[in-house]
Amino acid sequence: MQITFYKYQGTGNDFVMIDNRTNFFPKEDTKLVAFLCDRKFGIGADGLILLENDTEADFKMVYYNSDGNESTMCGNGGRCLVAFAKFLDVFKEETTFIAVDGLHYASIKEDVVSLQMQDVADIKEKPQYCFLDTGSPHHVQIVDNIKDFKVDKEGEKLRYGLYGQEGSNINFVAQPSKDVFDVRTYERGVEGETLSCGTGVTAVAIAMHKTGKTKAKEIGINTLGGKLEVKFDSDSKAYTNVFLTGPAKLVFKGEIEC
Repeated sequence: MQITFYKYQGTGNDFVMIDNRTNFFPKEDTKLVAFLCDRKFGIGADGLILLENDTEADFKMVYYNSDGNESTMCGNGGRCLVAFAKFLDVFKEETTFIAVDGLHYASIKEDVVSLQMQDVADIKEKPQYCFLDTGSPHHVQIVDNIKDFKVDKEGEKLRYGLYGQEGSNINFVAQPSKDVFDVRTYERGVEGETLSCGTGVTAVAIAMHKTGKTKAKEIGINTLGGKLEVKFDSDSKAYTNVFLTGPAKLVFKGEIEC
């Protein structure tokens, strides 16, 4: 089988994009997905995303981790899919799409995508960390010397040791200034550090506001892959109107024999 694909990246979080509106892709073939994401033998990516038709929204997002398994919501992947859908002329400037965690609204201007994330009400505050779900589960923990922090080693310990086989994404955080945070993320499914994680930086922004590290409701996030912005409304019950904003760019188009 020959597959036409597009490679996109959002602050270094990279994805294989496939137009599956004709339903040709064998969605249960986890080995094929893992092969396509393999950086040595395949295309190479943090995940694979199928763009499909939907009866209620403009399109549907089906997301796989690089291990080949379908997974929870991916924020940067969602932003890249919006850019891909715009490239395919599915919409003009504003859109809605269905993902595993429900309906999302998004807009795009040039290569900057603003994606509305799900509301967040349940935030578990512990002495050393927070845990919350922003479409995917996230552990958020402030650390010293984030530049030299052993993200893979410490992330793996927490991912399995604290959260078991199902696991959680693990975010390590530093605060260089009042309303800006540096973030490094260990992603489950990738089983290592990625250059950026959209649901992760969203979780960090909300957790830092919830714990009083910042009073801002528009927060800058520095990842290894670039800068993102998270903004939201909040009251005593929940964080609403949560938007993740940043660049999403086409890297290349290709064909691969499988």
